[in-house]
Parts: sequence; C-alpha cells; structure tokens
Amino acid sequence: MTTSAHAAHLAQLNVATLRHPLDDARMAPFVEMLDPVNAAADGAPGFVWRLVEEGAADATGLRPAGEDVIVNLTVWKSQEALWDFTYRSGHLEVMRRRREWFERHVEAHLVLWWVPAGHLPTVGEALERLADLRAHGPSPRAFTFTSSYTADEAAQHLQVVPPTRSEQAVRNARPTPAGDATAV
Repeated sequence: MTTSAHAAHLAQLNVATLRHPLDDARMAPFVEMLDPVNAAADGAPGFVWRLVEEGAADATGLRPAGEDVIVNLTVWKSQEALWDFTYRSGHLEVMRRRREWFERHVEAHLVLWWVPAGHLPTVGEALERLADLRAHGPSPRAFTFTSSYTADEAAQHLQVVPPTRSEQAVRNARPTPAGDATAV
C-alpha cells in the first residue's frame, strides 16, 4: 500500500428499503442479528467508525433516505478490511438472507469513497456520494467493490464536508472509535 493510502480511510454507505416495518414479526430474524453483527464489526480488524442514532445501539431509526429506508454508514482502514468483514464473517449470513427483509434495488445502493484518516463522514456527504455514483457511474469520487479506486487515485476527492448541526448531534451522541460503538 502506498504512503498516501495510510492517510486515507474507506467510507461506505449502503441503503436498504424495508419490506416491512422493523417491529413486524417478519423482520424479527434481521433485528435479532443486529447486535451480534454490530459487535462483530466493532471487533473486526480495520474497523474505524460507524453511524449510530443518539441513544440507540445502531442507526436503524435514522431515516435520512426515506421512511422505509435504513442506512449503514461506516469507515474502515482499507478496502480489504471492509471486504473481509462483509464477505468473510457472520455478516455474510445477513447478506444471504437480505431478500427476505429488503426490496431489490434497481439502482446503486452501496457507495465507497476515500476520506482523510480521522474524518467521520456525515449522512449528507454519504448520500451525496451515492447520488454521484447513481448519476455518473463509478469514479475515484464514488465507487463500488467491483469498480474500485485506490486512495492515490482518489486523492483529489478527499475533501471534508462539514456536518450539519443535526448530524453533529448524532455524531456526538456516542463514542465512535473502533471498539466503542456497535455497527449496523
């Protein structure tokens, strides 16, 4: 890995449209998996941070992308670390069963982008990156696992977007370094 890659972390946002409300019995298996999967993410090598709702253990109550859409916003030390957690851990069971709980997306629902190490992306920033991917396709600014770019290739896009007041309140609600929060 290059030296500039050490100064950058990988942010990811994914959105999922619920088939049923989270308190519906059909969603119970998903809800029951939240805590164990979040704990696994917190302890995963390369995990840096994840978004949580104030006073909650996860971000499922936040609905910045629509009332029936949940968001998962995390930061990782590398793309490999995120890949390993996503596809080589207990998280894979959730992925295998996602059609039971979430609608099939017809447009991009996952976006990756590089951020300066230490920067915690806002929900607004994340949604803007997803919109960029949807509108323009993969680029060093907004990409996917299958169309990825290195931190070096994305260096000019490592700008920091200041959080809104409400996003700052969510961010300040719970400690966010790895091991201090639970992942969605």
